[in-house]
Amino acid sequence: MSRVSFEQLLEAGVHFGHLKRKWNPAMAPYIFMERNGIHIIDLHKTVVKIDEAAEALKNLARTGRKILFVATKKQAKQIVADRAVAIGMPYVIERWPGGMLTNFPTIRKAVKKMSSIDKMSKDGTFNNLSKREKLQITRQRAKLEKTLGSIADMNRLPAALFVIDVMKENIAVCEAKRLGIPVFAMVDTNSDPTDIDFVIPANDDATKSVELIMTVVYEAINEGLQEGKALAKESGEEGESEEATPKRERRAKSSARKERSHKEDDEAINAAVISRVAKNLDED
Repeated sequence: MSRVSFEQLLEAGVHFGHLKRKWNPAMAPYIFMERNGIHIIDLHKTVVKIDEAAEALKNLARTGRKILFVATKKQAKQIVADRAVAIGMPYVIERWPGGMLTNFPTIRKAVKKMSSIDKMSKDGTFNNLSKREKLQITRQRAKLEKTLGSIADMNRLPAALFVIDVMKENIAVCEAKRLGIPVFAMVDTNSDPTDIDFVIPANDDATKSVELIMTVVYEAINEGLQEGKALAKESGEEGESEEATPKRERRAKSSARKERSHKEDDEAINAAVISRVAKNLDED
């Protein structure tokens, strides 16, 4: 069963593309028709593509790897941030820092700088600085938090990128392709889907459209995370049972040895009593 219905997509306005004069010919396979100079996206294909992308994202999430969300356009920022935070995924909703992926070690150094500033404020070092130095460091910390705070927990390159508006986020897409990182994206009729691994043909300008697609993506990733936790729990229990088996065997062997020892002691005592009785009879 599909994760989203044709009617839901229609109601959210996912089918509205851009003006015909702004179209990208590479999107022709996903365009149903033209009406009043505006291209209409084929929602039947959108349904299929959403399901493909959702299943792939679910499988990635099951492994516990990170998926980086990128959406710097105004109408998508808060929607993406809310969904990403809910599932513990990194996201970028401010300006894309050039080299975030291709020069990842430098980005990590900037994130560590934030941590060092936080450490200074906790251990009292911050209080020993002059008022001017405090102000400079505070501003620097705020700037770093704004651009990199949402990826502070991303210790290695993400397993995939999910992008809204590939034209606006073309630098992020280029960096991902250069490193071989798969890209999932909402692609409108004015964009080029050539470099996108999982194309979701959809209106990337309407808030309702973005919200619907992000809800489906969120649910798929959340399912994958829950399945991953369940599998980890099962494997952990199996590991415990495997460890418990030798312990039970050792206890059983120890008990058997004790029983044998007690039996041997009883036999020795019985033999001594019989010998003593026999000796007394001989003396009589």
